[in-house]
Amino acid sequence: MSPYSHFSEIAIDLTNGKLSCVDLVKFHLSNIQQKKHLNAFLSVYEDEALARAVSIDEKIKKGTAGKLAGLVVGLKDVLAYKDHPLQGGSRILEGFNSMYNATSVQRLLDEDAIIIGRQNCDEFAMGSSNENSAFGPVLNDIDNTRVPGGSSGGSAVAVMADMCQVSIGSDTGGSVRQPASFCGVIGLKPSYSRISRYGLIAYGSSFDCVGIFSKSLSDVALVLQVIAGADDFDSTVSRKAVPNYSKALANKKTEKYKVACIRETIDSTSLQREIKEAISHKISKIKAAGHIVEEIDFPLLEYILPTYYILATAEASSNLSRYDGVRYGYRSKGTHDLQSLYKKTRAEAFGKEVQRRILLGTFVLSASYYDAYYTKAQKVRRLIREKTKEIFKEYDVLLMPTAPTTAFKIGEHTSNPVEMYLADLYSVQANVAGVPGISIPCGTDDEGLPIGLQVIADDFEEEKLFRFSDMLMQLN
Repeated sequence: MSPYSHFSEIAIDLTNGKLSCVDLVKFHLSNIQQKKHLNAFLSVYEDEALARAVSIDEKIKKGTAGKLAGLVVGLKDVLAYKDHPLQGGSRILEGFNSMYNATSVQRLLDEDAIIIGRQNCDEFAMGSSNENSAFGPVLNDIDNTRVPGGSSGGSAVAVMADMCQVSIGSDTGGSVRQPASFCGVIGLKPSYSRISRYGLIAYGSSFDCVGIFSKSLSDVALVLQVIAGADDFDSTVSRKAVPNYSKALANKKTEKYKVACIRETIDSTSLQREIKEAISHKISKIKAAGHIVEEIDFPLLEYILPTYYILATAEASSNLSRYDGVRYGYRSKGTHDLQSLYKKTRAEAFGKEVQRRILLGTFVLSASYYDAYYTKAQKVRRLIREKTKEIFKEYDVLLMPTAPTTAFKIGEHTSNPVEMYLADLYSVQANVAGVPGISIPCGTDDEGLPIGLQVIADDFEEEKLFRFSDMLMQLN
């Protein structure tokens, strides 16, 4: 069986009886087995997925199946799936099984999607390479000596290597878009609050977004349509009506777009040469198609990354305080009182990068430095959001690289955290501002490694994001 490009093709063949859900599940299970060395999956729900496939095949015959019947989905190890392991890529949640479904997971199941397994990720979604997982690094399928990006590296590789049709990940500072770029797939971070965070392990609560991976833009649009929307379990989720994203994408109306490019992102000396050339080529194609592309300045650009790391680590320090070895998960055996239980459990079970971010976050929240760092970063964040939204008063979308480089070598940046953090240089703006962003494939570099192009739009303008991205992908 060959992989399908779009879920719509799968749906047609399922309806016509040319294909069964069982066939699909077996195909993906076979790929998971053949490529297990990539370490993309931590758990594979083989028997359960096959049993669910049989049940959904019966529903299809009766005409009662949901709109995602036959869609095989993988879940990043930060999303709750009832009675299944949930560890956030960390030892500290060793042996923990979720007691409920995340809202996004429940909505997938309600529409008859098939969950095939739990995917590897950087510990607690903290990382840009998927080297921080307690279960070992995920390998890039194109070149096994390269990283897949992070933190949702396992989710990106699973789609890249046809281990599932769609993956659900999370994006706090680029953790869907950057691995999508490194793996040559599509990765969406929707507007903050577009998808409920209920059942998503918290890293930075004011940044975290549930995101979607696929090779097909139409698949991403359909899944967003299903899992987005109001939720009584999440007080921060938007109650705005969810548009019909699939219909908006299918409507091939002729539109002329006005596109902004931040000059400093393209002219930066940190941008890999091939990425600059690929984006410049794409911009020339956009102009040739009759659209307007203009370079603009964004004077706050240099403050985005430090603002993100101050605020996200502060929130991580607070969120991760609940993992103490008392109630669930890993507990150190060499303890003699409550204080030693806390210290030894957290020292033994949290990885070095998580410890680093907890320490940094605790520092910026301390009484002596709270105003100097945390309060000031909140003010700067507000300015960044306001300046970003000003762009969309004049322009339809903002175009920039997804990442400054293509996939780097495993171990290349592990000794220098600052080098690793710079991998998020272009992706964090959408998170700091809370606006939607998507990474789409844009060719390859001289070594055949994928290049990602990022499109950002205003709050809740995912429809425009999809239509513009679709137009871009047609321009070769």
